[in-house]
Amino acid sequence: MGIEGEETAKEQRKPRILCLHGFRTSGEILKKQVLKWPDSVLRGVDLVFPDAPFPAQGKSDVEGVFEPPYFEWFQFNKEFTEYTNFDECLAYLEDLMIKQGPFDGLLGFSQGAILSAGLPGLQAEGVALTKVPKIKFVIIIGGAKFKSPSVAEKAYASPIQCPSLHFLGETDFLKPYGEELLESCADPIVVRHPKGHTIPRLDEKGLEATAKFLDSIQDVLAGDEEH
Repeated sequence: MGIEGEETAKEQRKPRILCLHGFRTSGEILKKQVLKWPDSVLRGVDLVFPDAPFPAQGKSDVEGVFEPPYFEWFQFNKEFTEYTNFDECLAYLEDLMIKQGPFDGLLGFSQGAILSAGLPGLQAEGVALTKVPKIKFVIIIGGAKFKSPSVAEKAYASPIQCPSLHFLGETDFLKPYGEELLESCADPIVVRHPKGHTIPRLDEKGLEATAKFLDSIQDVLAGDEEH
């Protein structure tokens, strides 16, 4: 029995996750925040924290809290309905996934969460990430839907089928939009926390939900490897 157990442990591949930071922050900043999660969660995953392709084109909300440099994934107008450099952002992500992947899933915060939640749909429609394996799951922290009509139309053409874990902060200004995003997900798991627009520490319930979600992902990966 002991040997069988050891073999199973060896066979278990850690889910490799591409982590997308928020607007005008950085991979390093997201890493500092996510690595405050309990080791029981972190040791079961393989996390990669890249910087977005564009240097911040204005003041960062985290100035004075976290050290620069700061980056942004794409730019947008005041109403968030028109994007600049969005195709460049998609090409950059695909290139990153080819060079550093393969990745199993995405984790995103804020602008990175909007991207992470929209990419499975864009990939399913054949307009993004066509040269990399299918995204198997997403972890969304302080997310929302794309507001650009041309992007949203494709991203949410059908419900997001892959498993999704969503963190919603009670005082997060994006919370209503995060709730709206849930409606576009086939089977979302939701963790609510009392904080605002931030990466929460995991309380007992949050930890339980996250651990359960990652266990189910492990099963999906194990099933994929058997086929």
